Amino acid sequence: MSWWWLAWVGLIPLLFIVRAAPSALQGGARAWFGMAGFVLTNQYWLFPSAGPLLVVVALVVGVLWFPWGFAAQRLLSGEAAVRRVLAAVVVLPSAWVLAEAVRSWHHFGGPWAPLGASQWVQPATLAPASVGGVWLVSFLMVAVNTAIVAAILLCSWRAAALPVALIALGPTWFWLGPAPAPGPTVRVALVQPGDIDDARARQAASERLTEGLVGERLDLVVWGESSVGVDLTSDPDATARLVELRRRVGADVLVNVDARAPDGGIYKSSVLIGSDGPRGSYAKTRLVPFGEYVPLRALLGWATRHTNAAGEDRRRGDGPVVLHAGTLAVGPLISFETTFSDLPRHVVRLGAQLLAYQSSTSSYQGSWAQPQLASMAAVHAAETGHPAVHAGTSGVSAAFDARGRELGRLPASDRGVLVVDVPLDSRATAYDRLGDWPIVVAAVLILTAWCAQSARRSWIDVRRWPARNRAGGQRSWRGRRYRRQEDRP
Repeated sequence: MSWWWLAWVGLIPLLFIVRAAPSALQGGARAWFGMAGFVLTNQYWLFPSAGPLLVVVALVVGVLWFPWGFAAQRLLSGEAAVRRVLAAVVVLPSAWVLAEAVRSWHHFGGPWAPLGASQWVQPATLAPASVGGVWLVSFLMVAVNTAIVAAILLCSWRAAALPVALIALGPTWFWLGPAPAPGPTVRVALVQPGDIDDARARQAASERLTEGLVGERLDLVVWGESSVGVDLTSDPDATARLVELRRRVGADVLVNVDARAPDGGIYKSSVLIGSDGPRGSYAKTRLVPFGEYVPLRALLGWATRHTNAAGEDRRRGDGPVVLHAGTLAVGPLISFETTFSDLPRHVVRLGAQLLAYQSSTSSYQGSWAQPQLASMAAVHAAETGHPAVHAGTSGVSAAFDARGRELGRLPASDRGVLVVDVPLDSRATAYDRLGDWPIVVAAVLILTAWCAQSARRSWIDVRRWPARNRAGGQRSWRGRRYRRQEDRP
């Protein structure tokens, strides 16, 4: 069961906690620690890799929501006024989106679990992602939470119409907006051998499962991350075995190599095996902090002695590519790269018809990491207007159409093959053409305008202080109100 609906009301308790703070600074601090707890809860499974540093990372990331809490306390505290609560419905989502946008920097762990991604299971509410990416979905959700709080504070049934209207925007766009153009259908098999530590045994398990696909009339077979433990350029026997497997199955096989290359570096690469050998490859460009490299290793290298952090940094590739399995153009991306929105946009602009994600997550078997990672494929399908498949060595494997609707799923607890017919319906979305800039720039302008107006009001209050003091005796400043005191003899 998905709790996608909870995100539309889940921020209300935090908003009331922030509102009750005695000052805006304390409101910001409450938001800071509240969101640090959110990061820890969503990414608890990183503790084996990051150890105590995860708490530090959560606190660093959480501080990005300080401005959101500061603005929430200023706009929602005290006696409710229509003008202020309406401003909150616009200002608070802007501050939230900016926090998520900054957090998406891959050295901070990437855009993991953004609020809008919670709608992956509900294509109707995910639909705005085609216009402004996952950030626009987050914007609308924070606006709805804020509007509900505003309706409660104003004690007005008419005010309740605002969150209802905001919620309806996504489904309205889903049903009335442009639909993907029809395209051919391809038959794709996603191979999931399960959590197997030994590289040779893992590859052998993937081969056995793939052999069972003979006669399925497939167009593409996708293996998960680290499914091949040897460098294919330096092991001709392993390459010949995969080519023979491809010939028996009758479809190109997209494998994933995690091995040391002839130049001495360790790469994670997607390699497309055709009937005559490898057709091309893609080397992973965005690596997992601590999992695949240690940031500032000279300073933080001690973490490798006490955690499962990478003992040796992996090497990065040169950038996204498109691989061609016959007439099918495939845009491969690997594991952690599933969280980023710019990479699928890049491969779509290069001509990819199908987004193909490969992951493993065996280090986090049975945790939230596996469904969280697979769900991002649905988000990017909706963002780019192109179908996506996600093959997990140890789960979750899934496929989605161009609107983010699930076509099939293999849970992390299963071992086997998911065969799914994927329609190549597609469309050029506004987000695909414009990217993050419109929503991020709009958020910056809104927040800047509010800050300027708040500063102007504070300056006016300060300017009025001497005049009030001369006209009515001594007054003391408390919060944003003046309190007249009797003059002493």
